[in-house]
Amino acid sequence: MLVAPLRRARRCAFLTGSAAMAAGGTASPPSVPRHANRLVNEKSPYLLQHARNPVDWYPWGQEAFDKARKENKLIFLSVGYSTCHWCHVMEEESFKNKEIGDIMNKNFVCIKVDREERPDVDKVYMTFVQATSGGGGWPMSVWLTPDLKPFAGGTYFPPEDGLHRVGFRTVLLRIAEQWKENKDALLENSQKILEALLRRSEIRVRGQESPPPAKEVMATCFQQLSSSYDEEYGGFSESPKFPTPVNLNFLFTYWALHRTTPEGARALQMALHTLRMMAHGGIHDHIAQGFHRYSTDQHWHVPHFEKMLYDQGQLAAAYSRAFQLFKSESRTLPCLSPPPCPLVTSILQISGDRFFADVARDVLLYVSRDLSDQAGGFYSAEDADSYPTTASGEKREGAFCVWAAEEIRTLLPDPVEGATEGTTLGDVFMHHYGVKEAGNVSPVKDPHQELKGKNVLTVRCSPELTAARLGLEPGRLGALLREGRRRLAAARAQRPRPHLDTKMLAAWNGLMISGFAQAGVALAEQGYVSRAARAAAFLRRHLFQPTSGRLLRSCYRGGDDAVEQSTVPIQGFLEDYVFVIQALFDLYEASLEQGWLEWALQLQHTQDKLFWDPEGAAYFSSEAGDSSLLLRLKDDQDGAEPTPNSVAVTNLLRAASYSGHMEWVEKAGQILAAFSERLRKIPITLPEMARATAVFHHTLKQVVICGDPREEDTKEMLRCVHSVFSPNKALMLADGDSAGFLYRQLPFLASLERKDGKATAYVCSNFACSLPVTSPQELRGMLCP
Repeated sequence: MLVAPLRRARRCAFLTGSAAMAAGGTASPPSVPRHANRLVNEKSPYLLQHARNPVDWYPWGQEAFDKARKENKLIFLSVGYSTCHWCHVMEEESFKNKEIGDIMNKNFVCIKVDREERPDVDKVYMTFVQATSGGGGWPMSVWLTPDLKPFAGGTYFPPEDGLHRVGFRTVLLRIAEQWKENKDALLENSQKILEALLRRSEIRVRGQESPPPAKEVMATCFQQLSSSYDEEYGGFSESPKFPTPVNLNFLFTYWALHRTTPEGARALQMALHTLRMMAHGGIHDHIAQGFHRYSTDQHWHVPHFEKMLYDQGQLAAAYSRAFQLFKSESRTLPCLSPPPCPLVTSILQISGDRFFADVARDVLLYVSRDLSDQAGGFYSAEDADSYPTTASGEKREGAFCVWAAEEIRTLLPDPVEGATEGTTLGDVFMHHYGVKEAGNVSPVKDPHQELKGKNVLTVRCSPELTAARLGLEPGRLGALLREGRRRLAAARAQRPRPHLDTKMLAAWNGLMISGFAQAGVALAEQGYVSRAARAAAFLRRHLFQPTSGRLLRSCYRGGDDAVEQSTVPIQGFLEDYVFVIQALFDLYEASLEQGWLEWALQLQHTQDKLFWDPEGAAYFSSEAGDSSLLLRLKDDQDGAEPTPNSVAVTNLLRAASYSGHMEWVEKAGQILAAFSERLRKIPITLPEMARATAVFHHTLKQVVICGDPREEDTKEMLRCVHSVFSPNKALMLADGDSAGFLYRQLPFLASLERKDGKATAYVCSNFACSLPVTSPQELRGMLCP
């Protein structure tokens, strides 16, 4: 069966191909209500969406496996997530069709899986998809033998045969017939596929392999990114175009290590231009804030409208970092000696308003308002589809977000004083945001005509050009646009909202905590740090088992808005540990509350115990012992999120800096050695690990501030550290409490003293500390690589 090329990011795909899976089921569900299948007993919003299908769905679990073996039936596995557009389409067309449901129930044991609940299951069958077809996406459809071995698969299937593709009904009947007529051949083929997957998926240290040299890896990754860069619109592909924060983080680090070179200037330009173009584009929600999943075109114009928490967390951090970089470098350029090349100076100057800070605040406003649970956690996603009006019977993609020109004229009829005669507020708004009377979405990007006559708002002109075109004084435009956005937001609030996935995942909450913590530091907003701390407390309360020291994967908003767990809670995966540990380190540096540091180190020990591969090095994505998983994998590609091993390298280096346990530095090196071949040849597939390679070889600097955090001189030194973009530093406060956690971990802190009674900074690495400094200016100079 056919499959289209897999995109280097999480997406819901309109493709055909081989597939994957994900979900968590109870072992023995209670009796099933009339007109419902077993999914009615689940907590996952995605599984509950399918609980009333005529298909006799089972959750992933032993009951389904036993039934398949007892009845000698094939398994049909369907994988998706609750905000996936094409998952909804396949449900409407096939899974709600009683005739197709009867075919499925008669011939297969049907399992429905939420890939966000069970990424371990998803990754096993995604590996099958990629190995057999080179493609994939969601929804995913996989046919398995009764012992869970895959032999055929696809993504989206239309219900009936078409000119260029086989319909789902036909596929079901053909596979059922093959099982009856050629069972032995199918079983033999599935075993061969599994053996090939085992060989192909192995990642390990071979012989005495060492971590690859940072200079080589960084240079190759930079060249590969530069070659794929879109000079006009930013980003690293033509279409579809994804945010890829991992690429931006790599470029910031590359610039920090090559500040005075043309290559460093190029890296900075690529990152800042991409961030700016994304923020101007339709992928950015100009009315209700936040970013959509990806752009279907080269121009960042027409998005796939779902909003994912992991995007918001990473982009809040990226825009905050861009502002931090600009703030520390663009005005006085204090860190650059010798002076920067002219291109660096010009890039920083043209980037130099509070643009990046405003976008970061925009993202955090959206998350605080729309993705936040009252108990402190963050929800997973908001759907792309919604009803156009309260009277509509059919959902459409983007209905909540798009505008007809006439709607805008009606909402913004006010004449604008001082502008060209006859100009209304609607004229100003429509000109600036590219609104057209007939709609601004190309039919090519709207194959189902869901956006016909509608407009996706996208900034087409600079404020200066808009003002000049309409005869306005430049200073007036901002207020007019704000008023326009306010009125449209009020009108949009009356529309039916998209579905909200209120599942709360440890990993994605970790990414969002990092976003709030890093923004709090870069923007000097204590409220963001407090929000990060509240979310971390939520994780500790609802997604952590103190007795075992283990994380849980997910929890859910239940009745009366209470936080609920599955009957059988899903244990955390590697990605949950690495993103939560990263978040706790970020939160410690923002708040200097040592309890977060202590918990991070505790979780790092647990991660090592559950996931480390003592024979081949690096971490497995899931722990051992689940007999339903055919493969125990190590992800080898950064995508919409960085792969866990990429983040683990930096986490381990930070953990060693805060604890003195040098075995964690050794583990970091072993991870890099295990991925050495990929890092040398195609580091563009692992930009976060390439960045971590540089941090490993340059050694993290322990930046120690000795002082009382309540005193102004200590606060000034801390503000200095927070204002400088330095990718290889670990900040810590030595407050003189020798009984505190940090002093117990790092006894050398007791030997560091305040100089002349003032707050004093030391920069330490490789068991040696610099001479003490008491002025922020001196400290700033020491922090630059």
